[in-house]
Amino acid sequence: MTEAHAHFDEADDALIASGDWHAGTAPALPRLGGKTVRVLDGAGITRLDINGAWLLLTAARPQAGDPMPELRAFQPQHRAMLQLVAQHSAATAAQAEPQCEGVREATGRGTLAMWGHVVGLIGFIGHLFVELMALMGHPGRWRWREFGAQVSSVFVGAIPIVAGMLFLLGVVFAYLLGDQAQQYGANIFVVDGLLLAILREISPVIVAVLVAGRTGAAITAQIGTMKITEEIDAIATLGLSPLAVLVIPRIVALLLAMPLLVFIGDIAGIAGGMVIAQEQLDISRHMFIDRMVDVILPKTLLVGLLKAPVFALFIALIACRMGLSVTRDARSVGANTTSTVVQSLVAIIILNAIFAVMFVKLEI
Repeated sequence: MTEAHAHFDEADDALIASGDWHAGTAPALPRLGGKTVRVLDGAGITRLDINGAWLLLTAARPQAGDPMPELRAFQPQHRAMLQLVAQHSAATAAQAEPQCEGVREATGRGTLAMWGHVVGLIGFIGHLFVELMALMGHPGRWRWREFGAQVSSVFVGAIPIVAGMLFLLGVVFAYLLGDQAQQYGANIFVVDGLLLAILREISPVIVAVLVAGRTGAAITAQIGTMKITEEIDAIATLGLSPLAVLVIPRIVALLLAMPLLVFIGDIAGIAGGMVIAQEQLDISRHMFIDRMVDVILPKTLLVGLLKAPVFALFIALIACRMGLSVTRDARSVGANTTSTVVQSLVAIIILNAIFAVMFVKLEI
């Protein structure tokens, strides 16, 4: 075994190495003191392994971005090994180094991602429509047991949190509105504002947000986990459609549950406002109910209830599509579940804005 040796030739800016190079030969490397190595000479190298190649390349270019030195007088197998180590080192450094993108790049990347979600959702709706038409002709294929389980999970399990949240929001809204109304002696008009806000905006939007965070995320996690454990493949192997077994029952359950949850939220929000009206504004329950009967309009209630199934449809479609888009790793489940909640919230805000403009134009 020949002892490893290396020295720097300043005339050619060359690092000249000889002997056997392996993991234990690091002390043989000279101190370059920041000098640029343009040539790596290996004429005297008798033995070279991967560790030795990495030591020589690291000495020749301390920084990952430094240019590759000229490989001179190396044996073919040694040259091939150095090139292989350099290639993998460059790939590892590029992967580890965070890429700093500008505002335009980030905006473009986000726009493309959003467009991809829109196109994917449209395609998913097309497949779902075809499957739904097939089920319409064969009612016996409907998964009634799965539908019942989903209604229990989506509706019954959400009642306490919906009622509690809307009750507190009714309390807060009535308190803030009443604090201003007292200054002008318009206490009784708090009932008008409370009914309009709760029935048209607060209840449908808050219930949709709660359902997106609770049920939408759960649907994506459930379907995604089933895909990882190959349960969806097993369903297809049995000759059943995953859309008919998993997706359609969940969509129909959400379409049924959301208006009911919004109605429960309406009642809870009005009850919370009634409590504050009695305690803060000296409006008794009988006065509150009489005023509510006088001012409430059927269209005010129907507007909120009309929004509910639209919100439910988009939440269910997004959640099911993201669940079926999960790849076979646990990280994808978490990423798609988060994406479901974000997409659902964005869809709720956009749809609510569209409803607001549309109702103003129709004078509803």
